[in-house]
Amino acid sequence: MAGLALAACAVFFHLCLLLLLSSSSSLRLAAGGRGRTAYHFQPAKNWQNDPNGPMYHHGMYHFFYQYNPRGALWDIGNLSWGHSVSGDLVNWAALDTALDPTAPFDANGCWSGSATILPGGLAAILYTGIDANNEQVQNVAFPKNPSDPLLREWEKPAYNPVIAHPADVPGDKFRDPSTAWLGRDGLWRIAVSGEVDGVASTLVYRSKDFLRWERNAAPLHASHAAGMVECPDLFPVAEHGREGLNTSANGAAERHVLKLSVMDTLQDYYMVGRYDDATDTFSPEERERGDDCRNWRRLDYGHVYASKSFFDARKNRRVLWAWANESDSQADDVARGWSGIQTFPRKLWLDKDGKQLLQWPIEEIETLRRKRIGLRRGTKVEAGALLEIAGIASSQADVEVVFKLPSLEEAERLDPIWLLDPQKLCGEKGASVQGGVGPFGLIVLASGDLHEHTAVFFRVFKHHDKYKLLMCTDLTRYALYPNLVELFE
Repeated sequence: MAGLALAACAVFFHLCLLLLLSSSSSLRLAAGGRGRTAYHFQPAKNWQNDPNGPMYHHGMYHFFYQYNPRGALWDIGNLSWGHSVSGDLVNWAALDTALDPTAPFDANGCWSGSATILPGGLAAILYTGIDANNEQVQNVAFPKNPSDPLLREWEKPAYNPVIAHPADVPGDKFRDPSTAWLGRDGLWRIAVSGEVDGVASTLVYRSKDFLRWERNAAPLHASHAAGMVECPDLFPVAEHGREGLNTSANGAAERHVLKLSVMDTLQDYYMVGRYDDATDTFSPEERERGDDCRNWRRLDYGHVYASKSFFDARKNRRVLWAWANESDSQADDVARGWSGIQTFPRKLWLDKDGKQLLQWPIEEIETLRRKRIGLRRGTKVEAGALLEIAGIASSQADVEVVFKLPSLEEAERLDPIWLLDPQKLCGEKGASVQGGVGPFGLIVLASGDLHEHTAVFFRVFKHHDKYKLLMCTDLTRYALYPNLVELFE
């Protein structure tokens, strides 16, 4: 965050820690076990991972996700597509699975994919099937009854796969078709991840009829050092303002975002750039970051992976979903009967600098607020002091906080190399390391003697003639789960 000339920081964020009662029946189910959330999307039980095919269709929001109906682990059953519907992106009703591995072209799993609204309003799903030979192919599915507002049943035509496994790609490295978009020539395009001759490539396929697809000679992007990348997402962003754009809004003046998920790091990276629909290639704006997408901008610095965005035509915004995976052991996952949550849906738009995406929890999240508790506006906190916010009966809260600082004169100068890895900086300058301005923030999930707690804290750094705000979490004093196997900032 730059431009803190008035010596004030305004910070708003959600702390979804453990339990909070909700008005939603599906969310109340989600609050029934140890450590389950109420704000985040979760099925009632079992394993979930990648968000798949989110869309707004005929007045309803649809959310699909990778789901194991047989248990809480990924590797004990062939994956299906879970399916829930909502009128507001917050309160969800669970439906039966939309796709299950029932055909030769997906006999070993219905893996990730996307949804596209075709002309006339027909919804279509493109997804990766793991076929009877354990090769990855791309399949299509359509609603069995297109007039059903809930789209409860889906049909997989017998002519699948619509994209066979290519000869120059290993059998297990060809997956995750993106939302389709129309080029100015009237042809549909999709992006599919594939490793070609050892190079992580984002391939483009074109089609006139959504059934027969031909591969473009050049990849949309190739990353020579990243290893396998997954879950590509290409979408246009407005040059000015916060409104989202339909995926097929391919005007020459529009900037595009290419997001890739990197298996090597289990992180999502993106770059703003120019997409040429004549050659179906993408040129990043920040060429100095190179072709290795691990040097691109991070979408999030937490446990966030396999993100998927969609255009919300109801409110003219682009909304992002992402999977937050577990840090607990598999034994813990099995014991509690579930694994994985989805992040809050977030609105995305382009920053004024034209290089960075800005994101914010969708406004509907605020409808879950019930009882307001807080400190009096203008409460003063002396250096080194702690103030308790009394009256919070649950261990999950939605927090809005504004810190006003008397001066920024003592702010440390920002070493430009820190911009390459802010997460590392959080680890080196944890909540107990004194800085020029900071750390300041919140202590949550704390024991009475504060021996155990999680710190959510901020630091201000001077960068040229402006200031940057670093936000971190410090989990080194967090011991709620004794078998926690990984800590991260």
